[in-house]
Amino acid sequence: MSTTQSERLRELLEPLIASQGLDLEEIAVDSVGRKRVLRVVVDSDTGADLDRIADVSRALSAKLDETDAMGEGEYTLEVGTPGAERALTEHRHFVRATGRLVRFQLAGTGELVARILHADDDGLDLEVPGVKGRKATTRRVALADVEKARVQVEFNRKDKDEKEEEA
Repeated sequence: MSTTQSERLRELLEPLIASQGLDLEEIAVDSVGRKRVLRVVVDSDTGADLDRIADVSRALSAKLDETDAMGEGEYTLEVGTPGAERALTEHRHFVRATGRLVRFQLAGTGELVARILHADDDGLDLEVPGVKGRKATTRRVALADVEKARVQVEFNRKDKDEKEEEA
């Protein structure tokens, strides 16, 4: 997708998405054979359930139909949320990932897997899991030192309430 088309779509769709209480995370136009697919990724601090996704999809479809932003050819509109192993690139992503396990690539110190305890404008408070029976430790990381970060899927994580009930 050209930068110009991307910018035009963002300018057109972002206010509409914001009016629905959501953030526009990503726009991508991909060619699938002769057809094109417009993928729009949205999110919010409280998440986006299927009803909100359907509402915003209908609003975006109507807006795109009244403009020539996608040109004359056929296209399919897909609206969704970030995946389970989403990349964290914006401050709001780190805030939303509080409590989640994240794989970090840090400037100068390499890779770290830790749970985000708190995120503020300056950095992150992390819980680094203990190794070989050792207790977990806390660590402060500046946002400027985070080169890459991706949420990790946990299949057997105990929720906070379950841990408290067992104690």
